[in-house]
Amino acid sequence: MHIEVVANIGEARSDDLLHKTVIVVDVLRATSTIITALANGCKAIVPVETVMKAKEQVQEGDLLGGERYCKKIPGFDFGNSPLEYTREAVQGKRIILTTTNGTRGIQKSMKADHILAGALLNGRACAQAAIALKKDTVILCAGTQDVFSFEDGICAGLILEELTYTLGEKNVLINDFGLAMRGSYLHSKDRLFETLVSCANGKKMSRSGFHDDLILCAKSNIMDQVPIWEHDQMILLPRSLARSTF
Repeated sequence: MHIEVVANIGEARSDDLLHKTVIVVDVLRATSTIITALANGCKAIVPVETVMKAKEQVQEGDLLGGERYCKKIPGFDFGNSPLEYTREAVQGKRIILTTTNGTRGIQKSMKADHILAGALLNGRACAQAAIALKKDTVILCAGTQDVFSFEDGICAGLILEELTYTLGEKNVLINDFGLAMRGSYLHSKDRLFETLVSCANGKKMSRSGFHDDLILCAKSNIMDQVPIWEHDQMILLPRSLARSTF
């Protein structure tokens, strides 16, 4: 399997994603929120790029979620904290979501055969899903305003480590940036929370009062749910599908 890690959305070329599986990673916090909401019973998440588009997409019974520069969008039901998306709040609901970076990454990946949402929370499950889908894979780090974010790279490294562990070193070809991120993950894997707190976005979130979000988003491999793009929305990849294709 060929695996390429892309440092930020601005460096991704849509045509290079053709016939591939793309794992979009925005640890702080869009993909962590998508995973959490769907794991808590949300029916589907519709990721859109703009606030206007979100308001246009909303239908009766839907909920609006999103942020701009870490702040909840006025008039929306939720911000971008995964802790807001509790089972009581989201079960059975469709959520229209727009964020500064993560939802842009999903939209940028539309030419791929498969789009998955990955984070530290479900890194191992994402690796297993990518293997099951049997395509070369791109891990797209969302970054922040088209600048690389270290926490996304650490997550890419986790997914690469899981892929390599399952497939074997000889069966995985990783680009140089991916190799660097795998090394960074191995160096940080026993202190992920401290790593997230020390990176630029972690410091910003701490100052903004989102310390509890950092605690959650730093947990690795605690969820086996993998969001996948189907029919213009993110839903959970059926576990039976993943099992049947190994």
